[in-house]
Amino acid sequence: MTDTVKLYTSSAEREVYENMAALYAIIVSLEYLERAFARDSISAHDYTNECNKLLLQYKTVSQMVSAEELAGFTHKYRLNCPAAARRLEVGIPSTIEHSSASGGTGNNARSVAKAVQDFITTMDALSMEMRSVDKLHPLLTDLLQSINAVPFIPADFKWKPTFRDWLIQLNQMKASDELDDGQARQLMFEVEQAYNEFKNMLDS
Repeated sequence: MTDTVKLYTSSAEREVYENMAALYAIIVSLEYLERAFARDSISAHDYTNECNKLLLQYKTVSQMVSAEELAGFTHKYRLNCPAAARRLEVGIPSTIEHSSASGGTGNNARSVAKAVQDFITTMDALSMEMRSVDKLHPLLTDLLQSINAVPFIPADFKWKPTFRDWLIQLNQMKASDELDDGQARQLMFEVEQAYNEFKNMLDS
């Protein structure tokens, strides 16, 4: 009779395997979600909700896995999930990363007001020396989403990739990490410049 092979001999080892299994499931699910959205098999609203949930789950579970295991995870388990890898690198859904404005005019006032609010909130936070990842990441996510929602802002508005790159950079850091003086100053400068250009568009 074949002996049963035990993967773990303690509750601690069991937790490690359960976390790895959860990580595997999240990555595979995210890959299928990205492909479904690319094929237009899921609405933008449902995609965004599910993507945000999976990204949050990944962030939570990845903190329970060692840095060494996490670094070689996809290679070790032969995961071919390029779309999921890209989404995890960026840290935000594709609907937020890319422009999703409809081009209509019905919600111009509301979208402009929201963008102005998010610009000011982000600048205020930086002025008050909020520099931790867990504080700045949601602010920049909201700001980029608001910019994308304004119909008259062109798709090639140069500050969109700038804020996206900041989000990628923050996503590679721990939640408790903070920007240094130079990074905070640069981010403040770029948010202010983007806000000035945005106001110029409103006046034109």
